[in-house]
Amino acid sequence: MAHKTKALFREDAYLRTTEAQVVAVNERGGIILDRSIFYATSGGQPGDTGALERADGSRIVIAATITGETKDEIIHVPSPEQVVPGVGERLKLAIDWERRHLLMRMHAACHLLTVVCPYPITGAAVSEDDSRVDFDIPDAGFTKEDVTAGLMELVRADHPIFTRLITDEELAANPGLVKSKNVRPPAGTGKIRLVCIGENASIDSQPCGGTHVKSTGEVGEIHIGKIEKKGRENRRFRIRFGPMPAI
Repeated sequence: MAHKTKALFREDAYLRTTEAQVVAVNERGGIILDRSIFYATSGGQPGDTGALERADGSRIVIAATITGETKDEIIHVPSPEQVVPGVGERLKLAIDWERRHLLMRMHAACHLLTVVCPYPITGAAVSEDDSRVDFDIPDAGFTKEDVTAGLMELVRADHPIFTRLITDEELAANPGLVKSKNVRPPAGTGKIRLVCIGENASIDSQPCGGTHVKSTGEVGEIHIGKIEKKGRENRRFRIRFGPMPAI
């Protein structure tokens, strides 16, 4: 039976600690809680790492966070040879905030890239220092310098980033909100989470369940490290932190 974990990070991505109760431990030792601040691997963003603290002060190191039978079931995967807590036990949760914040900045940067390059997305992967977005682009007329300039213009403008919910019907009436060429957001829940950029979503709005910073300015300096050809009409853009290296 799948359990439902209240995903606190969906309302507040800046929560670093909280308390929760163990509702189950699966056959592989994965820990399922009633609520969690740990993001589970999904949508190209890796799951959180961190630790769970027991009442006696001992810590259970969490090496990964994944989803279970449904997207609502969040499984905290302990590092090898960790003690398994008991069902009903209350724990203190703490994510690796430094890593999470890098992922939040990077994920937001990926959204900015889809604004600068408004083409169908064929793939994406977020990491702490080198992320990628793949686009269906027939003409490779982009340069690293031009795309970087476009990204930094959005960063320096310090636009707000926020989320809002729409219905399945609203999404169906606005198909342009979905930028992915092959993957559509899950339907049937009645609520679709949009990540919006700019006042009144004037810059961008697209379905996404990931974590992001509160403003484009918080992304910091970024650049396109490489543009790779991955097929006749597929281009991979790699985003990296920091200024573009001097030639």
